[in-house]
Amino acid sequence: MTTVTTDQKANPAKSFIAGGFGGMCSVLTGYPLDTIKVRLQTMPLPAAGQPPRYKGIIDCAVKTFSKEGVRGFYRGISAPLVGVTPIYAVDFAVYAAGKRLFQSDDQTKLTYSQIFMAGMGAGICSALVTVPTDRIKVLLQTQPVTGGPLMYNGMVDTAFKLYKQGGLRSLFKGTCACVLRDSPTGVYFVVYEGLQDLARRRTGHITPTSTILAGGSAGIVFWSLAVPFDVLKSRLQSAPEGTYKHGIRSVFRKLMATEGPKALYRGVLPILIRAFPSTAAVFIGVELANDLLN
Repeated sequence: MTTVTTDQKANPAKSFIAGGFGGMCSVLTGYPLDTIKVRLQTMPLPAAGQPPRYKGIIDCAVKTFSKEGVRGFYRGISAPLVGVTPIYAVDFAVYAAGKRLFQSDDQTKLTYSQIFMAGMGAGICSALVTVPTDRIKVLLQTQPVTGGPLMYNGMVDTAFKLYKQGGLRSLFKGTCACVLRDSPTGVYFVVYEGLQDLARRRTGHITPTSTILAGGSAGIVFWSLAVPFDVLKSRLQSAPEGTYKHGIRSVFRKLMATEGPKALYRGVLPILIRAFPSTAAVFIGVELANDLLN
């Protein structure tokens, strides 16, 4: 059975700190493309004979910049920046705790199936932390910026209005969709650990280049699997209350009936373009933080 060599026994506390720092690096790197992705995913169907709101990634970028400037690409970034520390911190801490369950000492070699199980558990736990900030982010990214006053004025105002509207249930709208989207995290860690293990066998150690390549590749593989669930999540979280009575199931049925399977991959281009640099930034931040903590 294929194995992964670990340098030392996993440390959840250290991974908690390193994961939070890596997550902040990721948000700052990939947020503009995330905004474009969400806007493409949630734009309404055009009326008969009318062009779509955005023709594609470039058209969305041009229109966003012309109407809102550079600031438009970072609309709602406060939510993920505030939430990113606990989200990625939980992700990497749970991942480390999962690996630790399989390790008896610093020389323990983990199989890729063990890496997968630890990563899947991390993805599910971090998804539960992600939901409120993801909900706020999507609403801020998709609200109209012309034709009157804004419905939501920043992260705190959005959180307050959602809570007033429907309590915690409103803030956690899309929980099931988030868990489904993040469930391929096991594959994400397997790809990263596998490529880093290959680098160790070739050179005896990992390098910044191997971390960038392994992290970026892990991100592309993960998002290739997660895109359909991300589309359903964005549709559900941006919809007015009562639009989808049965949650993600209602979103899926309506999307299939009105737009077909192709709509499940709407916004895939900015997602995959963003996946490599933003995920590479996560692991560069994590490895740098680990070095400093060591």
